[in-house]
Amino acid sequence: MSSTDLKFAKGSSEIYAFLVAVFAGLLLISNIGAVKLIEFGPIITDGGAFLFPLVYIAGDVLSEVYGLRAARRAIFIGFALAALASLTFYLVQIAPAASAWGNQEAFEAVLGFVPRIVLASMLGFLVGQLLNSLVLVKIKERTKEKALWLRLIGSTAVGELADTLVFCTIAFYGVITGSEFWSYVIVGYFYKTLLEVILLPITYRVISLVKRLEPTYL
Repeated sequence: MSSTDLKFAKGSSEIYAFLVAVFAGLLLISNIGAVKLIEFGPIITDGGAFLFPLVYIAGDVLSEVYGLRAARRAIFIGFALAALASLTFYLVQIAPAASAWGNQEAFEAVLGFVPRIVLASMLGFLVGQLLNSLVLVKIKERTKEKALWLRLIGSTAVGELADTLVFCTIAFYGVITGSEFWSYVIVGYFYKTLLEVILLPITYRVISLVKRLEPTYL
């Protein structure tokens, strides 16, 4: 079987639409959580660390079952919704506050439009997810239906590295300096990658279930 013989499910089913909705929802929640830096002893990360690894798992499922083209479509949908969310928060921020509402400063502190953070988040997501999907499909061209663990871990390692480097550099370089910056980058990367490795049994089951439910797969 050559790489051109690889077959994927058609990205037009209800299951695909459901997975895209989950993918985009996890992304939006993670982006809001990422505005807060959190610290556990020497470990510094952001609030996006709780759910963002699941975005990559959802991306893996889309790439494995539906292929590169359908996965890219989901990535661009997520990107567009993230851009819309940022624009909406910005418009709400600059809109005149009601006289009885005294939380303008609190709103700006949490959801305020910070161009550097927004740019970092969106570019990191776009670069990381596109690389994640590309690497997974390229490995699948060689392994076919075998060695699923290899393409899941390999794609995650590449995608998360690109995402973390782009986001951390644009968002926090100069704000967090020296060893604290590199601790933030390294810990964030290894945490997200390790979490996906730990969740591999769940990812396996989800992929297997989706493949069984999709009549057009293979």
